[in-house]
Amino acid sequence: MPGDGSRALRAQMMQLTWGAAVAQAVGVAAELGVADALAGGPRHVDDIAAAVGADADSLHRLLRVLADLGVVGELGGARFAPTPLGDLLRRDEPGSLRDWAIMIGSPFHRAAWTGLVDSVRTGESAFVRVHGATPWDHRRAHPEDGRILDAAMTSASTGTLAAIAEVYDFGWVDTVVDVGGGQGGLLAAILAANPGLRGVLFDQPDVVAGQVVEAAGLGGRCEYVGGSFFDEVPAGGDLYLLANIVHDWDDDRAVRILRNCAAAMKPGGRVLLGEAVLPETGAAPEAKLVDLEMLVMNVRGARQRTAAEFRELFARSGLAMSGIVGRAGPFDLVEAVAAGR
Repeated sequence: MPGDGSRALRAQMMQLTWGAAVAQAVGVAAELGVADALAGGPRHVDDIAAAVGADADSLHRLLRVLADLGVVGELGGARFAPTPLGDLLRRDEPGSLRDWAIMIGSPFHRAAWTGLVDSVRTGESAFVRVHGATPWDHRRAHPEDGRILDAAMTSASTGTLAAIAEVYDFGWVDTVVDVGGGQGGLLAAILAANPGLRGVLFDQPDVVAGQVVEAAGLGGRCEYVGGSFFDEVPAGGDLYLLANIVHDWDDDRAVRILRNCAAAMKPGGRVLLGEAVLPETGAAPEAKLVDLEMLVMNVRGARQRTAAEFRELFARSGLAMSGIVGRAGPFDLVEAVAAGR
């Protein structure tokens, strides 16, 4: 018979193996809109089921699990209440993680993660093997998956965007180029916090549109440019900002992007990366899980990196790492200047 210590370890391991089921349960609650249905206060499960379009008995079984996780409160008599944790799944909650939770439980994401064992064995992308296409080609062929991913990235970065604008000193910058900036959420936060700044939003032609910049009324201070950062980036910027861009690529392609930034920036310009930097040793569970996400979901060689690995990338790109100059949420702000400066 196993001793008390062994039983405790078995219980701990069982809890770990249920992690995927927990993520799926939270994702389903997000997709159904359970937290929105509870926004007005406690309700009977029958009322919640009617509001979200679910089978009442099956929803009750889901809500019992979520109650044990703290996502809802269980009051007895098949009544459930909102909780501060569960409110993060509401559509209208500041800092909502609803769209992130939906992506984690979505079929295209879950399917790719089933290939983790092959990625670990071979180093190849599980996403490419499972879906038969790169993530970018898959998004073009399956726009709904692309929409889910875009919404998840916005959801996960809410709060972090404003933090970058607050943490980094943009006082010396006239023009900031947001490389791979998508809809412009980060650039909008920076422009709003720095009224004298001008911005350039750069991404693929079918992506760059600046919806967030325009919605914030900042379009008059921003230029939108489409292209590939493997070919070139807009010239004449003081600061080239790449938030969670370099981790999408292997070292050679990351160097190509950084070289293009180095060639385009003004004399005295800088490159600023927003990346979760891996420690050489010690715990960093979020950064290390994101690193596995890169292994599974992106092309071969995509990864999080240590400070020493970033220093080497910069050196190969004609840049010199000046340091980690701040932290905004999960992002470390890694700055580089022209080599020899």
